[in-house]
Amino acid sequence: MTMIKSFGLFWWDFIVGDDWRSAAGVAVAVATTAVLAHNGTNAWMLIPVAVVAVLYLTLRRAVR
Repeated sequence: MTMIKSFGLFWWDFIVGDDWRSAAGVAVAVATTAVLAHNGTNAWMLIPVAVVAVLYLTLRRAVR
């Protein structure tokens, strides 16, 4: 059980890292793209735009 917990904690630290807001923003963008693609919309451009927006907001928060 310790190995499973360690494995889970590794992935949590790898994905979320220091800023949970960035991980949540990218997760919302991926989920939104999946929903739009499922409904027949060509939404591939949402991911790069969302990543740039999340990066901008993260850097803006870090500079303050």
